[in-house]
Amino acid sequence: MEKKQFHRRGLGMLLLLAVILFGLGSSLYDAQMIHGAEYLARSQNSIAETQTVEAARGDILDRYGRVLVSNRVTYQVALNTDAMEKNRNDILLALIRIARDAGVEWEDTLPITAQPPFRYTTDTPFQYPTTDEEGNPTTSLTRLGRLAVKMKWIDDPTADGAQGAPLPTAEELLEKMRESFQLELEGADMRAVAGVLYELYYRSMVNSWPPYVFAEGVDIDFISKVKEQGLSGVEIEAATVRTYNTEYAAHLLGRVGAIENWDAYKDLDLDGDGTPDYEMDDTVGKEGAELAFESYLRGTAGVREVERNTSGKVVSEKWTTAPQPGDNVVLTIDIDLQKQVEDILSQAIPQLASEDTEGAACVVMDVNRAEVLASASYPSYHLATYSADLAENSADPLKPFLNRAFQGVYAPGSTFKMVTAVAGLESGIIEPDTEIMDTGVYTYYQDDGPQCWYWRQYRRKHGLVNVSEALEVSCNVFFFDVGRRVGIQGLQEFAAKFGLGEPTGIELYEETGVMAGPEYTQSMGQTWYEGSTLSVAIGQESSQFTPLQLANYIATLVNGGTRYSAHLLKEVKSSDFSQVLYTYEPEVLDSIDIQPENLDAVKAGMLALTTGKGSLARYFQDLPVQVGAKTGSAQVNAETESNAVFVCFAPYDDPQIAISLVVEKGGSGSTLASIAADILRYYFSAEESREETLTEKRSEEHTSELQSLAYLVC
Repeated sequence: MEKKQFHRRGLGMLLLLAVILFGLGSSLYDAQMIHGAEYLARSQNSIAETQTVEAARGDILDRYGRVLVSNRVTYQVALNTDAMEKNRNDILLALIRIARDAGVEWEDTLPITAQPPFRYTTDTPFQYPTTDEEGNPTTSLTRLGRLAVKMKWIDDPTADGAQGAPLPTAEELLEKMRESFQLELEGADMRAVAGVLYELYYRSMVNSWPPYVFAEGVDIDFISKVKEQGLSGVEIEAATVRTYNTEYAAHLLGRVGAIENWDAYKDLDLDGDGTPDYEMDDTVGKEGAELAFESYLRGTAGVREVERNTSGKVVSEKWTTAPQPGDNVVLTIDIDLQKQVEDILSQAIPQLASEDTEGAACVVMDVNRAEVLASASYPSYHLATYSADLAENSADPLKPFLNRAFQGVYAPGSTFKMVTAVAGLESGIIEPDTEIMDTGVYTYYQDDGPQCWYWRQYRRKHGLVNVSEALEVSCNVFFFDVGRRVGIQGLQEFAAKFGLGEPTGIELYEETGVMAGPEYTQSMGQTWYEGSTLSVAIGQESSQFTPLQLANYIATLVNGGTRYSAHLLKEVKSSDFSQVLYTYEPEVLDSIDIQPENLDAVKAGMLALTTGKGSLARYFQDLPVQVGAKTGSAQVNAETESNAVFVCFAPYDDPQIAISLVVEKGGSGSTLASIAADILRYYFSAEESREETLTEKRSEEHTSELQSLAYLVC
């Protein structure tokens, strides 16, 4: 029985082996005899390549889920000259003629006119003057100069010992290019093809960054015409480009562009998988939120294997790794409020009485979380037309690209007096009811000492005033005396606690400014005097702060003394909005233990400015909330108006927002009261109708589009 069972098992194994051998034999017969010639031809005439496909960036949204920056699919024309072989020049000419007929502009930076008679479009086609590291005058090669030297069209005119041989004219250079590129063309056609080959050769022989794209943003009609011609090596690629759904917040949102400093990116491993995340031709955030939140917005690139025939046509492709879109960044700003602030500035600043007025900035901040609700810098620019407007904006003396809210530094003027007041109160030097006599001139150090503005302008005195009254009327003599008794170290200590001259923690680039004191004065090669403390106490001397710091200072003051890190990031959501990946939690940077009675005294002085008998009160009478405020002005020089500064908070009883305003050479800070009132009026009138848009409820069609963008670039 056991012997018979053994035979059955043996026969089964033989049968299984026979089936396997038959299958292998059939496969070999099919591969070698039936399709052998086909596979041999394919192996000899196909080209395999691995492509890295950049993933779509995540969206940027405002605090209520309104999309500010997104992506749209566009098409571009790329060139694979290997697939063109001997027909390269004919194919390029055919492509150029299609582009001409369709009105499509292509990338051509060869500095020679497009039509004969040919001439250079610049006075420095091959070299330009510059300086070396030691500041000595020298010359450097242009892009054309570098390629011309590499191709031996010219001798290097910047080399040591160069004899200054005459450089070729545009006509002579084109003749050299014709010979090198083997062009059998004339006139404008020859020049056009030479321009494209110049771009291709420069990238292959001099600088591989960025890869050459013949034309971007082409439409379906153009694509159809190219496809009809069957031009080998001319490839239509899908790509995603940033779309700006708002004309506002340019300084906050920022832009994207190709990597310029490759050394800073080549070794970055953001996902921690042990391999660098960036390719040399990747698109990255350049400024603003696009740069600050690059690690969230940037997706994970995909990898695919592509096989082409000798004509350059794709015969097969497969994904090794599919691209993953970036995550979506939700900012703290309210884009409707941002729009109002920018519009108010652009309308109001040109109407100010001062003829010297230049730029301006405004920051609106949440008092209890230090969230930036709006941040405007005037003048601004449009992200959608950044490149087209670059030359004009770069030449504008008002510097539209400067983010004055975060990077402009200004003397605070009398808006600093609350620091002096708190320092005096918390140090026990004065009480809320302590009165100091305004004598018009402060004579502690000398008889002709510094003056109160009231005496200087009207030859009048404020008389006896306490801290609340001194803030209302901005009495210099009161704060001269308090500041002197507190001392410069005390003023510096409290200013630092309020974040003045300190980093705010904002995610974007910011200037830190400077708090005046002996150290800074001496570092500038100047002499510090004991009496210099008087100027510091009223916001003069060398103190300079950003509008962002001023807003955070007021927020810290009225929330009771807790200084939070200023921030723009509210949360991060997954690419399909299904998950909240990160939620920002307020970070405490410092705190001041302000006694309630002292805080009340300071706030009362700020309230009196908007409710008392002064001229500013009329701007705030019809608001739905009470407002505390302080004006300031700081002399720039003797020939021009002072910078105007204004800070405020509201509502008075339960502070929610703080606002800072600075207008360069705008005169008195009181001139900004109407601007602040307009912003407050909008904020509190719109508060009831301001409803959060739930981004999770966005249409399925839009979500599907976001998820598929990464694949469309394939």
